[in-house]
Amino acid sequence: MPDPAAPLLLYVEDEPLIQHLVTVDLEEAGFNLVIADNGEQALQLLATHAAELRGLVTDVNLGPGPDGWEVARAARQSISGLPVVYVSAASDHEWTSQGVPGSTMIAKPFAAAQLVVAISSLLVVSD
Repeated sequence: MPDPAAPLLLYVEDEPLIQHLVTVDLEEAGFNLVIADNGEQALQLLATHAAELRGLVTDVNLGPGPDGWEVARAARQSISGLPVVYVSAASDHEWTSQGVPGSTMIAKPFAAAQLVVAISSLLVVSD
């Protein structure tokens, strides 16, 4: 049963296996999640859960529709200073020009601990 006091993250990943593995890791680390399979879903969940979201973890390449860069920009427009962690196998070179200020980029493949530490660190800074 989720802990109602745990931070709620929006997690966006279009690869089902990666999504499952990272979901387990983040939940075991104590986070509650709302999960999107693509950019369109992410934008809908962002609108629905903006009041309670504490962070965003997003893949960059999400298939057709909005990419992770666009999702993060929309999230920051809705929630000023929202912690953002990008994960990507091929887009890390674009992070400095496309990423929102104060975000973090983690290259795939990554260890679960890297992601947990990255989002936890950003949450501490934002509090």
